[in-house]
Amino acid sequence: MTEFPAEGLCRPADAMSLYALEAAAATGQLLQSTALAFDNERRLRFELAGMPGLMPFEECADGAAEGLVRDVAVLVRVGRPTCFVVEGLRRDGQDRPYLALSRARAQRRCREEYLDRLEPGQVIPCTVTHLEPFGAFCDVGCGISALLPIDCLSVSRIGSPADRVRVGQQLLCAVKNRDEQGRLVLTLRELMGTWQENADCFHPGETVVGIVRSVEDYGVFIEIAPNLAGLAEHCEGLQPGQAVSVYIKSILPDKMKIKLVVVNRNLRSDIRFEPRYFVREGIIRRWVYSTPGSRKQVETVFCQPAAAL
Repeated sequence: MTEFPAEGLCRPADAMSLYALEAAAATGQLLQSTALAFDNERRLRFELAGMPGLMPFEECADGAAEGLVRDVAVLVRVGRPTCFVVEGLRRDGQDRPYLALSRARAQRRCREEYLDRLEPGQVIPCTVTHLEPFGAFCDVGCGISALLPIDCLSVSRIGSPADRVRVGQQLLCAVKNRDEQGRLVLTLRELMGTWQENADCFHPGETVVGIVRSVEDYGVFIEIAPNLAGLAEHCEGLQPGQAVSVYIKSILPDKMKIKLVVVNRNLRSDIRFEPRYFVREGIIRRWVYSTPGSRKQVETVFCQPAAAL
């Protein structure tokens, strides 16, 4: 199964010759270029090999021909890398040559040859395109979006998807399931390690950087890795999202607890943890975050389609 890259990661067409573009049309090669305009005829316009590249509205996205795509979803492509396949060299009503382009065809191929074949738990690359309070939307291929819900971004609780990821960031995620419309739903936390795998990266007596995630009456939860947080005694003035340095007092695997002591609260505020992947490929069937002796069990079982059972 061949992966289809996100927009921005396809082969650039800007420096290709007309001969190379015609060869790409013959093989259905996936290309990209920056859309320069959305004109009065509802076409995306490009400039390729010294001539116009034109993409009629119905070819701008899968579903556009059926009226399922709004103009705003197309015009936002202006000034941004946009993927397509070259349909061929055509001539307009005044006998001027242009290259006919189709993003819709590229997206249909992406669905049929790649996305529709993915199984729950399968690890795939994606690119974050925009953030909402409830999660991050990611390009899983040819501009096709999938939702990465906020509770799937990590085991550690976060107040906003922006606490974990940023627009334009390339991620690895696992397919969680499909929604009622058949769209992919993604998850990240299962790739970032179990409690024990993360805890093994730290040792009592170390002082490390942490990020305050919640302030409670009984203490402060401080994240020291994307899938690992510890508890420090209540400390006045700390706020969620604040970076601090902490001393690791103890690590208790049987209770899944890490005891911390805040050392320095005057760190720069823009510190963030990048994902630390413990799984990078393949298919995850079952993932258990908790340690064997812990009373709190956190796990994910990826349900397979009925046909695969």
